[in-house]
Amino acid sequence: MAIVPIFDAGDSRLGPFLHLTDVELRSVAEPRDGIFLAEGRLVIERAVATGYVPIAAATTPRWTQSILALVPEDVPIYELPIDVLRAVTGYRVHRGALAVFARRALPSVAELLGACRRIVLLEDLVDHTNVGAIIRSAAGLGFDGFIVSPACADPLYRRSVKVSMGAVLGLPWARSDAWILDLELVRQAGFDVVALAPGARRELGDLHFGADARVALLFGTEGAGLSIDTLRQVTEQVAIPMSGGVDSLNVAVAAGIACYVLRR
Repeated sequence: MAIVPIFDAGDSRLGPFLHLTDVELRSVAEPRDGIFLAEGRLVIERAVATGYVPIAAATTPRWTQSILALVPEDVPIYELPIDVLRAVTGYRVHRGALAVFARRALPSVAELLGACRRIVLLEDLVDHTNVGAIIRSAAGLGFDGFIVSPACADPLYRRSVKVSMGAVLGLPWARSDAWILDLELVRQAGFDVVALAPGARRELGDLHFGADARVALLFGTEGAGLSIDTLRQVTEQVAIPMSGGVDSLNVAVAAGIACYVLRR
């Protein structure tokens, strides 16, 4: 194992970790044959456990031995003072450890549908925190996978992975290339497509599906919600009843409630 002390934030070996702020990567989708970052020991451990291949790690001295126990011997571990690590990444690193992993090829939408009975569909969500929180709820409440629209934020972006506590690394997913056509494919595969839409006449709690039913929960972008073309593809529109002058919930909160209500 190569533990490599580095004291210069400009060292070229640190390129994959450089200035990875939310603003700079907000519009970046997952590149083919690309990489992603796992932050913190628990997330790094989950990435390794689910079969992702680590390329390099960057840690502060406090966390070096902890990360050393997780990654294969041929993976370099760059050991940096905390101020240098912050200068490299552009933010305060959670528990002083990051690791770069190689991405895997994603299944097609059709392949994912063939292996699932409960899925989540995300249309054009732009906030990586919301994406990660929704995926954590879906994974924790018995859903089998999820599909994101072409413009949806990257589920393997650092913050999405962190907020999901690595759940995204173990939950199968696919990115749609043709959203409306793929929604039709979801219905053709026998799924009831349930859209969370504030103002819908039917309440979420009124829905009941058998254990063998195939159900897809659909959530729209923050603010604008689901598009008109998307709503034409759904089986049901339902709402979570509100009071106290509040018209709707944050999409991640609503997703957690809906996943619980429609869990197996």
